[in-house]
Amino acid sequence: MGLRISLATFLALPLMAMLQSRSVANAQQPGNLDAPAPKPKVFVQYAAEPQNVAAGKRSVLELHFRVVDGFHVNSHTPKSELLIPTQITLQPVTGVKAEPVEYPAGTSYSFSFDPTEKLDVYTGAFTVKLPVVADAGTHTVDGTLRYQACDHAACYPPKSLPVQVVFTAK
Repeated sequence: MGLRISLATFLALPLMAMLQSRSVANAQQPGNLDAPAPKPKVFVQYAAEPQNVAAGKRSVLELHFRVVDGFHVNSHTPKSELLIPTQITLQPVTGVKAEPVEYPAGTSYSFSFDPTEKLDVYTGAFTVKLPVVADAGTHTVDGTLRYQACDHAACYPPKSLPVQVVFTAK
């Protein structure tokens, strides 16, 4: 059994393809309100700031993050095992003893499509604290913030954001 196409349909196919490609091109032009909003490449920004601490004494470093407007990330302790928590992994550094990271409390958030379910999320600015005891000198701690960003309609694949903490112990 073969596929039958009328001559009119056969001749109209190239025209339909051209119109469809024009429609796609127009939807991607800046300023077109019908086009979907572009998804940012990075949903969380890190503000690396040099810090000073007391040498040989327990001190707390602050890591400042900002979630891009219109998005949220799951907190460190999301309400469901299906959600990916925000988590920092740090590399060990000679002369620095790091204690477990202290995450802020999340904000309870619900969506219009299911107002009965509350999620525990970070939005806007949030600060993670890193307690350390460090030898005198300048230190650099490298790490990664792993998070999953969502907007009001969808969640996106998890991302990893490089984090570098530079501080001086005096």
